[in-house]
Amino acid sequence: MTDPQELVDKLVADLPDQLPSQRWFAGKDLPVESIRPLRTTVLGEDPLLVHVVVEITQEDRPVENYQLLATDRTESFDATGDGELTGRLLDLIADGAEVDGLVFAHEPGAELQTGLRGRPVTSEQSNTSIIYGGQYILKLFRKLSFGPNPDLVLHRALRDAGCEHIAQPLGSITGELNGEPVTIGMLQQFLPDAVDGWAMATTSVRDLMADPDLHADQVGGDFAAEANRLGQAVATVHADLQRALGQQQADEADLDATLRAMHARLTVMSQVVPEMRQYAPAIAAAFDKVQEHVGPIPVQHVHGDLHLGQVLRTVQGWLLIDFEGEPAAPAAERAALKSPLRDVAGMLRSFDYAAHQLLVGQEDDPQLTERALEWARRNRAAFCEGYAEAAADTVGDPRQHGELLRAFELDKAVYEVAYEHANRPEWLTVPLSSIARITGEGA
Repeated sequence: MTDPQELVDKLVADLPDQLPSQRWFAGKDLPVESIRPLRTTVLGEDPLLVHVVVEITQEDRPVENYQLLATDRTESFDATGDGELTGRLLDLIADGAEVDGLVFAHEPGAELQTGLRGRPVTSEQSNTSIIYGGQYILKLFRKLSFGPNPDLVLHRALRDAGCEHIAQPLGSITGELNGEPVTIGMLQQFLPDAVDGWAMATTSVRDLMADPDLHADQVGGDFAAEANRLGQAVATVHADLQRALGQQQADEADLDATLRAMHARLTVMSQVVPEMRQYAPAIAAAFDKVQEHVGPIPVQHVHGDLHLGQVLRTVQGWLLIDFEGEPAAPAAERAALKSPLRDVAGMLRSFDYAAHQLLVGQEDDPQLTERALEWARRNRAAFCEGYAEAAADTVGDPRQHGELLRAFELDKAVYEVAYEHANRPEWLTVPLSSIARITGEGA
């Protein structure tokens, strides 16, 4: 058997070359300066399974901590694709085990089947998810944050509130790092027949693009009815979170801080991405209108990173997943109370992405572009109508908060510009064209 420390040394030596190809690594746009192992926990010896936490340093970026599962059974040392080894994690959760400070726990009343092999989810994620049979899915939070994990906290709160639009939490892996609590993973109910919203929406767009002489409401794959049901589900989750965890009124100081952060993001991206500069004055003006015309804003716990890839359609209805907030945001920001309109803005942006994703990298086609815009308008409206039907009185129809919603959508688009610039430069046209439309067309 390989010595665990020898395995960790080899892993750390190989990581600088491996990290840029990992979807879950947030620092692909900058070189790695140093990698230091902080914690090593042996979870099994024959075959070897080691949980490793590393500290990664990059220039002009806060130090970040990532977790890895390592083994000597693969050349890459990555154990997440080894079904036998990842099966141990489920068994440890079922047993309520503690291994060298890592606490494996099942939720009250949860009875878990043991002896199942794991298989990794192969789609791109900022975390790593492992499926066990047709029953469970374990999310390993790759980038570790100190303090309570919003994903686990909000899922527990929604479960206790009787929310029907989540997958039930079943277990967790937690520990400490530098004396602070961290959440390593969360086990949930797995729904094998569920389809994610992005797949459904983009299928609808492909149907439309295949016959662009038809309008969005004439295509067999029209998504508007589902967008309406999705809006109802999101509003219901917001209402359940408000009931379970309360609501506050953001005062003038809170609003000032929010707007300063939005202006700061805009300033940075205008410096980094030259194409942004022509839109910066109009975006800044939209932000300033909020301060001039918007009164007290109700804030509460929300999803924090809502888009079509974060929702699943089951035979019973829509479910929301991944309540941890924007992966790139600091932990304090992800845990902060926000306006529910933040989530609405995120979903509206996602409809725009779904509509235009087939046009990325293609020659301009005015008819296809018009159909994409038509699809986005139709489904954005259907989502807002559905949301209004089920919304709490403190929010109501999101379209009644036009200036605030517009500012949040522009702020989200600025965030998208940052992401695309760092990861997918060919996709920059999607948020930039949306910014042009929002600032040029008004409401």
